[in-house]
Amino acid sequence: MTLHEIWKIYGTDYKEMTKRLLEATDLAGEIGDKDKRIGIKPNLVSPSTADWGATTHPEIVAGIIEYLQERGFHRLLMLESSWVGDKTSDALEVCGYNALIEKYQVPFLDIQKDGHHPVDAAGLQLEICDGIQQVDFLINVPVLKGHCQTRITCALKNIKGLVPSVEKRHFHKMGLHEPIAHLNKAIKQDFIVIDHICGDLDFEDGGNPVVRNCIMAAKDPVLVDSYVCSLLHYTADDVPYIRLAEKLGVGTADLSKLQIRVLGEDQDQELPRSEKVVAVMDAVQEVESCSACYGYLIPALDRLREEGLLDRLLEILPDKICIGQGYRGQKGKVGVGNCTRDFDFNIQGCPPLETHIYEGFRKYLEEAE
Repeated sequence: MTLHEIWKIYGTDYKEMTKRLLEATDLAGEIGDKDKRIGIKPNLVSPSTADWGATTHPEIVAGIIEYLQERGFHRLLMLESSWVGDKTSDALEVCGYNALIEKYQVPFLDIQKDGHHPVDAAGLQLEICDGIQQVDFLINVPVLKGHCQTRITCALKNIKGLVPSVEKRHFHKMGLHEPIAHLNKAIKQDFIVIDHICGDLDFEDGGNPVVRNCIMAAKDPVLVDSYVCSLLHYTADDVPYIRLAEKLGVGTADLSKLQIRVLGEDQDQELPRSEKVVAVMDAVQEVESCSACYGYLIPALDRLREEGLLDRLLEILPDKICIGQGYRGQKGKVGVGNCTRDFDFNIQGCPPLETHIYEGFRKYLEEAE
């Protein structure tokens, strides 16, 4: 497989589809030496099953493991961390990865429990997990989905799961895009298997899955994310970390070079436009917020919108809803999360869950009336 190719396969037997895709793209040949230590990095952002649209289907990872083990590769390691506010250990159980550990006898490194060390990532110092030093060949297994802060998340952003929680918070202080781009200079992904089965096109935490029953394979994460932008009705310019990563030499965003290969029947369909985030984000003033906190606020507001309550809430709120680390120690009118604990009205939590935020604003409405 060349750097300019993205391979696709459609169907519903996800494990066997994955094995067929890896055979066609010759993953074994890409790896070469059977003594290499191979890392498999899924997306386990939160403890939600894959059909919710946020996490990597365990069947895909099972297909990767079986393909490799059948060809004599046995030095395998799964590694990942959930977002700040959730435990990876919970996600392992809910998402079906404990079953993979037991069935295939492949260890799982919980990055939340791992040590970390500083690296010079093309001029930006970042903390990355110690466990990546155990990996000679990294297979990234992201979910193709939307993101309420960066519009899309796929190959490049998924590597953020390999930094400690303290660095994840730091990423948000830096604005996400620059550190994501530089992180991909520090950690090279050698092969990408994209879960395009039913990702949520609005929220990285899922809840609105859009079924496509597609799995893809590629080698260039910048090209992958540029292609994902085109599928979700954006351009690479709409997602700054893509262009930044391209400038750093991580890959190319030039879709004129892209070659799509399809195994079997091509079932490609245009994806619907993501509108839910746009419909509610004007109600929010965000400064350096963590993904989990912001990711729970936006769908909570969308629930209010769907019930016809958001406009009324915005009429009676004295100001926009503030969220993020940038508000620590400040006074204000309306805030969400512990960083705005000193505001006149605050929904506490680190992060406060979607239901908690929704119920908090429902109560605010009821008391105002």
